[in-house]
Amino acid sequence: MATALVVEDSLTELKIISNCLQQIGIDVLTAKSGEEALEKVISNPPDLIVLDVVLPGRSGYEVCRNLKNDSKTSKIPIVLCSTKKTEMDKFWGMRQGADAYIHKPLDREELVRTVKQLIGDRA
Repeated sequence: MATALVVEDSLTELKIISNCLQQIGIDVLTAKSGEEALEKVISNPPDLIVLDVVLPGRSGYEVCRNLKNDSKTSKIPIVLCSTKKTEMDKFWGMRQGADAYIHKPLDREELVRTVKQLIGDRA
């Protein structure tokens, strides 16, 4: 069974994303800040990370860049989720190494489709 780390400082969004992933059989770990996310990835690497952009402390962009630049974590797919909706925001997220960029409010079907594309049969 696949494991996802959901990094989100909004409890409501955290529950929505977690429930959506659990419904397709994915175990969910959570973090509420960039620093907590980095600690959890090092101690228990997930199969996928769903990462908010606007977080306390380190931004999702910074976390994504750090993980993608580290050979131990660079292969973990990262889905950035944000209320930032411009093409420049998406472009910048992808430049940081994100594998996908989804706008909030989340479309559950889009999230499921994206996750399945990134982790395949493990979902």
